[in-house]
Amino acid sequence: MLRKRWIATGCAVALAGGFAMSGRVQAASEPLAVGTEAPNFTLPSQDNTPVSLSEYKGKWVVLYFYPKDQTSGCTIEAHNFQRDLQKYQALNAVVLGVSLDTPESHKAFCTKDSLTFKLLADPGKKVVEEYGVPVKSFGPVHFAERDTFLISPQGKIVKEWEVKDIQAHSGEVLEAIKSMEKSST
Repeated sequence: MLRKRWIATGCAVALAGGFAMSGRVQAASEPLAVGTEAPNFTLPSQDNTPVSLSEYKGKWVVLYFYPKDQTSGCTIEAHNFQRDLQKYQALNAVVLGVSLDTPESHKAFCTKDSLTFKLLADPGKKVVEEYGVPVKSFGPVHFAERDTFLISPQGKIVKEWEVKDIQAHSGEVLEAIKSMEKSST
C-alpha cells in the first residue's frame, strides 16, 4: 500500500542539540513497495571501503536510514541495533545504516559509540532517493527521514517502517524477521 508523506513546510523541528529551526521537506517519491526487488547500490562505509547490497544476498538485510550521526535519537537507535547485533547475526541478518553524512563522520560516530556494523555514506542522496526516503532541508543542511527497509535473503523488500518509536524499533525488526522465518518453514 502506498502512502503519502506530508510534513508542514516551515514547522519548528527540535534537533538533538536542543535547538529548533524551520525547515522544508524535499519531495520524495513513494517508498519502494513491499514485494519489489531491492535496488542494488554501492556506498562507502565508515572505513571508506565500498559496500554493495549484493554482497548480502542470502542474508536478511536491515537497511535503516537515519538523519544525522551523533545526534540523540540517532545514537539511541544505533545503540539499540548494536545491542541486538548478536540476535541479528543468529538470524542470518546484517544491519546497514545510511545517512547523508560522510565516511569521516561515520568513523567518528562508530569510534565514539563503539558501533561495529556498517554505516554507509550517501551525501549525494542517490540511495535515499532510490528508496523514496524523504529529505528534510534546513538551509544548506540536509537530513534523511528515519525509515527502515527489511530485505529478504532473496533480495525482496518484505517490510518498511516509518520509524516513530526509536526505543522499540530494533525489537520490532527482530520480531518481523522471526515471524517471517517461522512462516517460511
